[in-house]
Amino acid sequence: MTTALDIPAGMHRRHFLMASVGALAVPRLARSSPNETVRVACAGLRGRGKEHLDAFMGMPNVEIAAVCDVDDSVLQESVSYVLAKGKRRPAAHSDLRHALDDKSVDAVSIATPNHWHTLQTVWSCQAGKDVYVEKPCSHNVFEARQILAAARRYGRIVQHGSQSRSSLALQEAVDKMRGGLIGDVYLARALCFRWRESIGRAPVEPVPPGVDYDLWLGPAPKRPFTRNRFHYNWHWFWDYGNGELGNQGCHEIDIARWGLGVRYPARVSATGGHFMFDDDQETPNTLTANFEFAAPGGEKILVVEIRHWISNHEAGISENRNGPGKFYPNTIGNLFYGSGGYLAIDGYSSYRSWLGPQQEQGPSAAASGDHFANFIGAVRTRNRASLTAEIEEGAISTTLVHLANISYRVGRTLYFDPTTFSCIGDEEATSCFRRSYRPEFTVPEIV
Repeated sequence: MTTALDIPAGMHRRHFLMASVGALAVPRLARSSPNETVRVACAGLRGRGKEHLDAFMGMPNVEIAAVCDVDDSVLQESVSYVLAKGKRRPAAHSDLRHALDDKSVDAVSIATPNHWHTLQTVWSCQAGKDVYVEKPCSHNVFEARQILAAARRYGRIVQHGSQSRSSLALQEAVDKMRGGLIGDVYLARALCFRWRESIGRAPVEPVPPGVDYDLWLGPAPKRPFTRNRFHYNWHWFWDYGNGELGNQGCHEIDIARWGLGVRYPARVSATGGHFMFDDDQETPNTLTANFEFAAPGGEKILVVEIRHWISNHEAGISENRNGPGKFYPNTIGNLFYGSGGYLAIDGYSSYRSWLGPQQEQGPSAAASGDHFANFIGAVRTRNRASLTAEIEEGAISTTLVHLANISYRVGRTLYFDPTTFSCIGDEEATSCFRRSYRPEFTVPEIV
């Protein structure tokens, strides 16, 4: 298996120079015909990454050109999976930078751990590729600014993995709230109640065969290998993940902010903790974050509630996810409150409303959408305005995730200034906006 040390020195120098001086990539021309094939390289192939493969393989005139993963067993399994679907054999790389050297690759989809999202997106933009990047698009506030700056500087189409924005039902719900369905909307609650067992404690052990662990760490500091720091459980470590707030919570924050019609908050306060379990998890498993916005027409509030373990349903959200009368432990959705009623969004693709003092049933709908197809459509037309979750929206919602986590970690309310991108009068909190990087994996400062 190829490792980071096996990559030609010229490649490393080139990417280093691109990151250092911001060399401009020449945008690829728009496709002259929808029949021309869009070739995609997929990075990160477990879990959500496999769903990326399925989505792109299910589209006409879209080809999986390359698959990339630091775990060779996952990599080879993905090659076999693509072949089993009757598709052409994709190139297989442990390092995404090999795929970026292929001039026939048009786009990159990124489903790697959070700490890699921004750097891989920046590299891809610099190489002249369009990008679909999973949420959250960054690991910290600094990166959220750089990923947007890279998309703009290099003229790329960049879609954030907030697939709820492509739901036809949710688009209708937001449009109706904009039209006054529930009156003046002043409060949104983002609910993320997910049953999760303890991750226990995992000892330090040798790196599994076929895993390029140094490349997996990438921008993160060197740490000994443990199973809890690797596949999936990396979400619960500050070096790589952003806790449940940056996992499922990022979707709910984005929907809530979208429905309220707000951008950056003026004040953020988060409290919580890691309750019940004595294990390796560093991030909180219970958290409540309050965002206050100085919006035109009056202040608006966004409240995010994270709970693991046992919780209740609210407003019917998720109650029938497994079918009528069948228990489902999670409650994932949003509630919007206005002067004339309230509206509930259930998951990614349905909503219901209740109107007036008697809370009579109002409009409702259930309809999903194709977020990946929305991305490919924009790749073909070069029209970033057609993206339902263009990277600027993703960067704003992701910044809210980071501000809440910082408030939790420093233990106080933050007063955020979006003009200076700093916490007013709080140097410690502002210093948490970025991290130190290993030299080869430094996210460049583009703005």
